[in-house]
Formats: sequence, C-alpha cells, structure tokens
Amino acid sequence: MLRLPRFEVLEPSTVEEALALLAQYGDRARVMAGGTDLLPNMKHEIETPEVVIGLWRIESLRSIDDSGDSVKLGPLLTLDEISDHPRLLALYPSLAEAAGLVAGPQLRRMGTIGGNVCLDTRCVYINQSYFWRQALGYCLKKDGTVCHVVAGGRRCVAAASNDTAPVLMTLGATLELQSQGQRRRIPIDDFYIGNGEFNQARTRTELLTAIEIPKPRPHTIFGYTKLRTRAAIDFPELGVAVLAELVSEKTKLIARVDVVLTALGSRPVHVNKLDGVVGRPLDETTINEIAQAAYDRSKPLTNIASDPEYRREMVPVYVRRAFAAALTHGSSGAVRVVG
Repeated sequence: MLRLPRFEVLEPSTVEEALALLAQYGDRARVMAGGTDLLPNMKHEIETPEVVIGLWRIESLRSIDDSGDSVKLGPLLTLDEISDHPRLLALYPSLAEAAGLVAGPQLRRMGTIGGNVCLDTRCVYINQSYFWRQALGYCLKKDGTVCHVVAGGRRCVAAASNDTAPVLMTLGATLELQSQGQRRRIPIDDFYIGNGEFNQARTRTELLTAIEIPKPRPHTIFGYTKLRTRAAIDFPELGVAVLAELVSEKTKLIARVDVVLTALGSRPVHVNKLDGVVGRPLDETTINEIAQAAYDRSKPLTNIASDPEYRREMVPVYVRRAFAAALTHGSSGAVRVVG
C-alpha cells in the first residue's frame, strides 16, 4: 500500500490569503484544487511538500463570466462542469469534449480545469513508486542526474498529458496568473515550455486565477480526438485538437486552421506550415495534407507506456478523425472519438 507522507493542510478562503501562503512557504508548498494528480504524486513521493494549500473554499475561483467578447473561466470549475455546461458546449464544443474525456466520471467530478491546465508531466520512469525509482537510480525529474528515455539527455522529456491544453491553444486562451502584489496575463501558447521537470512558465508562488477564451468567429468548427488504451481512466497516448475558421458553411473555404498535438513531448505543439491551405476548401485532399504536416511535426519518445512509432502512425489518423467529427457536427458540437 502506498501511503501519503506527513504534511500540513491550509485552507485559505480568499485568493489573497492563498497568495500570502504561497509567498510564505514557496517551494515547500503545493496548491491543491481537486487533488486527482497531486495526491497520487505524493503517494509515489514524486511530490513531498511540507504544506498543501487547499483552494476549495475560494468561491471566487468557481465562476463563469460570459459578459463580453470572451468567456472567463474560474480554475476551480470541475471538468464535469466544463463538459456539461450548455453555454460552453455551444461556444467551445472541443473544450467540453476534451474535459469529458479526462479519466473517468468520479475523477472528473473532483478534477478541475485549472488543475488540468497545470497538470504535471508524466513518464514511465517517474510515475512509479519510490521503491521502484530507487532501484533504478532515479531520474532528472526527481532525485537523479540522468534521463532514462534519452541516453545522455540533459533535459527531462516527461510528456505533457493534459487533454484541455491543446484545445485551449487552438482557441487562443489567455491565462491570468497572480502572485502577492502582482498580476500578469500570458497566452497559453507561452505557458508551456519544453522541460519535463516543470513545463510551465510560472513560479511556485504564482496561482492560476482565470482562463479567458475569446468567443469564436462565425463558421468555426472544432474537434478533439484522443488515443488511449482504454476508453476511461487512461491518460492520452496522443491528443489532437483542431480548429478551422471557414469563410462560410456552404463553401467550407478555410480562413484559418489550427492543429495542436499533445502527449508526444514535454509541451503541446502547434502543427506549423499550414498557411498554404488557407483559401482552399476543407475537403479530403486538404485534410490529408494537414494530417501529413502533423505527422511530419510529431516525434514521440518512449516516455509513456506505448510504442512511439505506433503513436506517430496514429497522428494523421486522429487528425482526420478530428476534422471528420468537426465537419459532421458543424460549429454546434463535436463527437466523442476514442481508440
């Protein structure tokens, strides 16, 4: 049986109180929203904080503000709430879809959108018991000096596995981060960095306090597909988020297209060099070209328990599935496509 290490729980009731505690304890503290990622990591002694700062009493972090040209989401909204919210289903069907594909229903009722955005990276060499890792000699992400994935690697390549992150990147989301006496906004594209040890551009004294998403333009279609061994519980072996702004529903000419892949590296990655398809119809030929560009962009490693070559071969398959789902259901929703 894996046991939790000894720690102290603090329960602030305001953002200001939480920020003061983060400033006081720094790296000795960890923030907990739903706890679905932090608590298992603590049991495996991947995280061993002296203090856990629980956010569940801060009601201001549970709101949805739909009053302007964007929607502002509180980070304590659960994944279950995101997946079932009528307004979010209408505006951002791919986000609702991605949230609804995280783990299983019990974990979605506890896990939060903010927690998923800030999800820790994963690797077959780190997400094991302390006893197992001790026998191996540890790794760069925790206690060790070597990477077992890339021989001689000087940077951790643990994989980003958050389902909502690639969707939020296609949607052009902005994150609001606060520390004591300071507030800043950062595009989600700039939030993730290519270092699996800690792949987020924030300090341990900063708290995610809002996720702001622009409202989509007319004739925008969305899709999210996910490859995993089982259709529940498992983290993604591959996640594909797509978005296309069309000139009109009738012509399906592309005004803008965006594809983001996740679970292949330490950060979700945009598929680049897609400008050449702008002005063309979003038909089978164009989608195949986009799928090939995604294949060329993907370079999976043996950092999760799935064959990297298989995962790469599935990239164009899942790109095509994501666009097929988006086109079938138009701009009003996406379908669940798994496995």
